[in-house]
Amino acid sequence: MKKFFSLILAIGTSLSVFAQHTLTLDSCRTLALKNNKELLISREKVNAAHYEKKAAFTNYLPKIEFAGGYMRTQKEISLLSDEQKQTIGNLGTAAGSQLQQGLQALAAQNPGLAAGLQGLLPGAVAGVTNGLNAVGEGIVNALRTDTRNLTVGAATLTQPIFMGGKIIAYNKITKYAEQLAEAQHATGLQDIILNTDQAYWQVVSLANKKKLAESFLNLVQKLDSDVSKMVNEGVATKADALSVKVKVNEAEMTLTQVENGLSLSKMVLCQLCGLPLDTDITLADEDMSSLTLPNAYTEANVNTALANRQELKSLELASEIYRQKVNVVRSDFLPSVAVTANYLVTNPSLVNGFENRFRGMWAAGVIVKIPVFHWGEGIYKVKAAQAEANIARYKLDDVKEKVELQVTQSSYKVNEAAKRLTMAEKNMEKAEENLRYANLGFKEGVIPTSNVLEAQTAWLSAQSGKIDAQIDVKLSELYLNKSMGTLK
Repeated sequence: MKKFFSLILAIGTSLSVFAQHTLTLDSCRTLALKNNKELLISREKVNAAHYEKKAAFTNYLPKIEFAGGYMRTQKEISLLSDEQKQTIGNLGTAAGSQLQQGLQALAAQNPGLAAGLQGLLPGAVAGVTNGLNAVGEGIVNALRTDTRNLTVGAATLTQPIFMGGKIIAYNKITKYAEQLAEAQHATGLQDIILNTDQAYWQVVSLANKKKLAESFLNLVQKLDSDVSKMVNEGVATKADALSVKVKVNEAEMTLTQVENGLSLSKMVLCQLCGLPLDTDITLADEDMSSLTLPNAYTEANVNTALANRQELKSLELASEIYRQKVNVVRSDFLPSVAVTANYLVTNPSLVNGFENRFRGMWAAGVIVKIPVFHWGEGIYKVKAAQAEANIARYKLDDVKEKVELQVTQSSYKVNEAAKRLTMAEKNMEKAEENLRYANLGFKEGVIPTSNVLEAQTAWLSAQSGKIDAQIDVKLSELYLNKSMGTLK
């Protein structure tokens, strides 16, 4: 039975350890960066911009296209009109009639010849008529196109030579767009780290305040017990007991509020890290007692920010993109030259009569487009694009000034937080000493209960101030690194 209970205890202990996660600041950052959907979206935007850049480069290369089609028409294309077909088809009849008339005129002038031709004339006329009619019908049939079933195929190669600088500008735009997507991804990454660190130190602050609230509750409960005994012995009044009980109630309410705040803060941190909201987590810095003070403000911080801030890089890239858009707009109103070559196949054939078989031919040429007159449209569009480029440049200059101001303010706040922490530690030492003297005086009966309560309240305020100062140091460092673009 002892072994059985030992096994159950070991299993329960292992399960509780497994269920409770101990997280460091780095592990929280890693989880947040891994599970954040907005960061995954921005990464896909980087991929999309990368492939857009590759697609833009293909505009330098020749393009080959194939097109084909089939069409069935009700009527065929005719090279001859119906009247012409009738005339050519009856060519022999017309010729035979004229021949007969000529022979009859000749016979009228020569009666002897008429007698000799009388037997031969009908046969000769009929032979000529039939022969020429057959020739005419052959010509009409040879000129038929038979295009009711038309099949066409073409392979075309096009090589741009000069497009007014549009291809070069577009390739630069896509290159800058990829870099812009990467800068925005880096900005989003820093924002996630900032939010995670804020939530982390919020939990650390409330965890320490919970311990402080519990300690304060123990203090006032012990004082309540001592005062109750003194009331029973007649050395304290009921007013003193009621004052202490009010403090006990306030301490209990403060502890409840801190516990609720801590629970909600842990849920926020779990949500940022991609963990279930009800995950029982413990942070590695919950037991912190002292912090390393940050370095003092230096002018180099501003230069570091101007070199590393991703927002500035984004605006610089946006300014370059707008500058290239001016070139794109201008290219629409400049000459363009391209070389083209193609091979065309048709059925019926177009190169050897209209025979029903596939035959083709190749062709090559140069396409030149020169805009001549558009009522100043090009000038207006170029000026509009230049205005947008100027707006982007002005925004960049404005943000640079704001970044310099932000870095300066953040640096001052770091120095202020360090001084505030030093003062908070001194206040805590004085409050502890004051509480120690108050407790000794209360035990000796020379200090009233109200003084002890004041000393305990001062001790609580000093402890809480130290915790706030410690967290303020961490957050001020965090904000400074964010303002300098060095938050990683």
